[in-house]
Amino acid sequence: MTEQTAIIAGGCFWCTEAVFDDLRGVKAVESGYIGGSTANPSYEAVCSGQTGHAEAVRIVFDADEISYAEILDIFFHTHDPTTLNRQGADVGTQYRSAIFPQNGVQAVEAEAAIARNQANWDAPIVTRIEPNAPWWPAEAYHQRYFEKNGTKNGYCVAVVGPKLAKFRKTYAARLKR
Repeated sequence: MTEQTAIIAGGCFWCTEAVFDDLRGVKAVESGYIGGSTANPSYEAVCSGQTGHAEAVRIVFDADEISYAEILDIFFHTHDPTTLNRQGADVGTQYRSAIFPQNGVQAVEAEAAIARNQANWDAPIVTRIEPNAPWWPAEAYHQRYFEKNGTKNGYCVAVVGPKLAKFRKTYAARLKR
């Protein structure tokens, strides 16, 4: 097993975590915050837009089963990388589309993924490649949020559920279950 880590921000981390948690080769997904100026920020502070952090996920994966390039292609397919600081009704820098490469190889692959995926979008991709920064895990209640609250939370029912259903249909051959 060749274990690697990817950190991506594609809007609400509940959506992104639910997508990547389903993929074969993904060993762990953790919701958290990255790219801001405050140590150990709270969800409320990040949501204020004042800390500079993005809601993101840290994905630990087996590169022998799924490549970093595949993770990035799925990332671009499962959120709108053409909207600056927003995903749907979620607006603010905390919802930006960003990739946080863990090394130089990932940085090169991130650039290639943006170029490769631009063909799938009419508008320019605004996803930023940002420097790796301290990772702050989100509060425990955010971890595996959709799995625990998918039928109880209105946002999960209206936004996460349909996005996950579309993802599962498109990537059925790549799912764990």
